[in-house]
Parts: sequence; structure tokens; C-alpha cells
Amino acid sequence: MSSALFSPIALRGLTLPNRIVVSPMCQYSAVKGSATDWHLMHLGKFAVSGAGLVIIEATHVEARGRITHGCLGLYSDENERQLGRVVDFCRKAGTAKIGLQVSHSGRKGSARVPWIGRGESLTSVEQPWETVAPSSVPHGPDWPAPLELDDKGLTAVQDAHIDATRRALRIGIDLIEVHIAHGYLLHEFLSPLSNKRTDRYGGSLENRMRYPLEVFADMRAVWPADRPMGVRHSVTDWAEGGWTPADAEIFAAELKKLGCDYITATTGGLSVDQKIPIGEGHQVEFARRLRDKIGLPTMAVGMIFDPYHAELIVREGDADLIALARGMLSDPHWPWHAAATLKAEVGYPVQYVRGYKSSWLRSMRGAEERNEMH
Repeated sequence: MSSALFSPIALRGLTLPNRIVVSPMCQYSAVKGSATDWHLMHLGKFAVSGAGLVIIEATHVEARGRITHGCLGLYSDENERQLGRVVDFCRKAGTAKIGLQVSHSGRKGSARVPWIGRGESLTSVEQPWETVAPSSVPHGPDWPAPLELDDKGLTAVQDAHIDATRRALRIGIDLIEVHIAHGYLLHEFLSPLSNKRTDRYGGSLENRMRYPLEVFADMRAVWPADRPMGVRHSVTDWAEGGWTPADAEIFAAELKKLGCDYITATTGGLSVDQKIPIGEGHQVEFARRLRDKIGLPTMAVGMIFDPYHAELIVREGDADLIALARGMLSDPHWPWHAAATLKAEVGYPVQYVRGYKSSWLRSMRGAEERNEMH
């Protein structure tokens, strides 16, 4: 039986050779929003990994929309030049299609990089900036209150998303993923825990969905019809009184009407009071639920490490794509090993033929098969 994980999939005019996706992973290594040589190395190794798609880390639509001083942006000509350099490098070296996650951090911005202080806001001597949000509700007890976006601010953020989408097209991005998850700005509009507005963008579920849907529609309107645009979405806040899976189904149905091509089903990130039952594949059920209820392709993400598990997720229809982050950091050639395990083939650089075609890799596959039998 042929492998489901290594079967092709088409999203609009883009065909991926397999279902393995390198998940967007913030590196906090940009300079004034611009990519550096670190990104050449980081993304370049994944471009030659055999994965069908590599999605570039959360890339912010304005400077105040960054999470940290080191976050990527796509709001200036210099940002565009430097990210374009990285994309060109990846295309010349590898075979993976290149996606971009477009984001705005909202009230979770102006934060320290995680290796200095994970989940901590910048102090007064660390060049903090004023953040924006749907309402002036801080992210947590030790966080400053954000500025509530007025009509002018809403328009500016909307325009920034459109501008970033146009820049992404100019540098040759194949796919865009809109970040409506993990407590960042567009997710903040959805959740009643962070959205306390009394205008047309707050209150009822319909109102709270309105602004993220408008932003998505504006981006889709300037993105070519033959290129896919998806959404990464937190299906639940894991907090009392917050966003729920039932809400997410309604939202996903509206996204589908606007031309959304897939949803990466993730969870949490909005509330410091969240209680997430983390474990291997703990979010797969949400991908399956949206796929079944809405009929959109889904991407499963979160603690997926085992090739047999990934194969089963796709084969049983839980999700259409598998996104890996920690697994790829630990083993940048995870697709090679998955292909060996599942008796499939995957792309590789000819310079690496002695590794890909090695007897060691074949013997490893045999050992894994023997372990499965026992």
C-alpha cells in the first residue's frame, strides 16, 4: 500500500509532492524586521529536507505588530529585499514550496525574546513600544494595557496586512497563512476574553468575527486566484468564558466562503489562565472536527513526531497535512527517515546521495519495522 503521507496534494494551483510541512517557527533573529544570515541557514536546511512545504515564521505587518525586537517583518522595502534574498536562496538550493505566515502580535507585542524572559514584556530600559488591541485589556497581570484601536487604527492595520500580502507576492511566496491564533491580534478580536468592544466589532459572535474576516477578505482580494491562502487558528482558548470549538466551526465556515483553502488547527495562546492537556498529537482531534464539519482541508500540528502516527493521521482522514516544528528542529531530515520508514521516496539534493541512499538508512527502516512487529 502506498503512503498517504507521501502522496501529493493540490491547493488551488499549487501542488505539493507530499503532506509534510515545516511549521512556522519564530527565530527572534531579525534586525529591524529584516531577515539575516541566520534565516538563510535556518530555512535553507528545511528547503532541502524533503518536506513539501516550508512556511516562514510569523512575519509582521508593521513594526508595532512584532512580538519582540528580533521578529521578522514585511512592512518596509528593506524587509522585502532581505526576505526576498532568503526566498531566492531556498529556491535555488531546495525543492520545497515556500509559504509565509502573516501576523500582527497585538497586545502580546513588545516582549522579551524567550531565552531572556519567556512571556515577559519589555522593561522601560529595553525600548518597549505601545501595543494595540481590540480593547484596552492587558495580556496578563504584569503586562501594560494596550491601546484600543479606533477607526483610524483599524484601517491602518487592515492596510498593513494588504501591503504585506503584496510584498509577499513580489518576492515569490507560494502560499500565505494568516495568523489568527495564539492570542495575537486577529485572535484577540474573536475571543470575548480580550474583546470588550461595544461597536460593530464587539459583543456578539458575528461582530467579533467581523474584523478578522474583513482582513482576510482584503488579503485574499490582492492575492492571486491560483495561489492558496489559509489560516492558522486557535480552535479553543482552553479558558473559561473564552473562544470555543463550536465558535471555531462557525468562523471556519465563514472563512471558507471567502476563499480560505485550509485551516491549521491549533489551540490556546490567548489567556495566561489556559490549561492545555499537552501530549503527542493533542490537537489532531480539532483538525478532524473542522475537516468533517466544514469540509475544508486541515493541517494537524502539535507534538507529532512518529512517522507512523503522521501516516495514520492522513490515512484516516484526521487531517490533510502534517506540520512539524520541534520534530524538524531535532531532525532536519525527518522526511528522509519518514520515507524510509514508510517505504516511500522523497526529494533530496544530489550532493547528499550518500546519506539518502545509504545502507544505514535502509537498515534503520528494517529495524523500525521489526520493532513495530514486536
